Amino acid sequence: MRQYGGRGGVGNIWIHGRTPPRYRCTVCQKTFGARAGTLFHRRSTDEATITYVLTLLAHGCPPAAIEAAFGVQRQTVRTWQDAAGSQSEAVHRHLVCQPRDLGAVQADEIRVRQQGGIVWLAMAMVVTTRLWLGGAVSPRRDGTLIARLCVLVKACALPAPLLVLVDGFAAYLTQVHRMARSPLPRDGKRGRCRLVEWPGLVIGQVVKQREAGRVVGVTRRLAHGTARRAVRLLGGGTIQTAYIERLNGTFRARLTALARRTRASGRTGVRLEAGMWLVGTLNNFCTPHGSLRAGETPAMAAGITDHCWRVDEPAARPAPSCGVATAEEVGKANENGGGAHRALGGMTTVPHTPTDEWNRLPDRIELVLGSRSRGGFTFPCERVQAFVHSPGPP
Repeated sequence: MRQYGGRGGVGNIWIHGRTPPRYRCTVCQKTFGARAGTLFHRRSTDEATITYVLTLLAHGCPPAAIEAAFGVQRQTVRTWQDAAGSQSEAVHRHLVCQPRDLGAVQADEIRVRQQGGIVWLAMAMVVTTRLWLGGAVSPRRDGTLIARLCVLVKACALPAPLLVLVDGFAAYLTQVHRMARSPLPRDGKRGRCRLVEWPGLVIGQVVKQREAGRVVGVTRRLAHGTARRAVRLLGGGTIQTAYIERLNGTFRARLTALARRTRASGRTGVRLEAGMWLVGTLNNFCTPHGSLRAGETPAMAAGITDHCWRVDEPAARPAPSCGVATAEEVGKANENGGGAHRALGGMTTVPHTPTDEWNRLPDRIELVLGSRSRGGFTFPCERVQAFVHSPGPP
């Protein structure tokens, strides 16, 4: 495995122990457990309790109530939340931050009152699939905050016609124009490639007029692009930011630090960002939306996964940097592997192997993906069968 100094994917992972299950890399001679690379790695608390606590945190339960109900120290709850935020961010960047045709995107910011000051949280989402694209936290509402958000949007987008719907904040215009550019090849000539704007870029703005804190008027305008293309990307709708504002309400309800009047206000932007990644990832993968087809999550609508995840699946998914094969890599190997086995991420998968061939495989084990099985690695998408070679004679 890469994080232990070895090379994954070359058949170098052997069984080191069975109770509890441990594995050994023949390249670096290091051993590791079945939960390496997951949120549960090196944690003495059982996985069910951690999953319950994370579920409550992601649905707005204050840490003080969790401490009273489970008898877990508040600092331990915060540690789990920070680790879950890092794990959720890794899952989000690995699965959601992939180029795809977004169509229409809405973006907005949330003003967050914390102990010692005000911070701003900017987020973006896809209109058609309700997919949350990510967010950024900053102590100031300025161009730097919007630029960080645009980096996440660009990582999820193809250079195709794109409609961006925002409020009247002027920094959006500058940063979206900088984001929606691609280098033009110079055909071997020296010098920097010229950046060309994506074809069909449209920017719409919704400006609200307020008096005494109440909205008295709304102005919708096109800041860039043509009305014809905007209507085509909207599918007959109007220029609005209602979906991202509804998502803001969901985040305020599910993250205690975002509540307008609360005694559980946040203290640091780092913890707020960890909670943001946790809530956003569970919203994408674990929460069916009523505006989509029955029982469908935003990740399912975007074609990222084929089922609604349980809360423990993002936590039990090995981080992409740990060198363990993901379910997508397993599926790709099964499509391209024919009848031969392929080494992937430190294990060898056997696609569609007949029963008589299974009987000849040494020390075959079954990996149940997406469960908290103690007999092997856990993944969230499908059920496969795999085997690893036991150590031979010395």
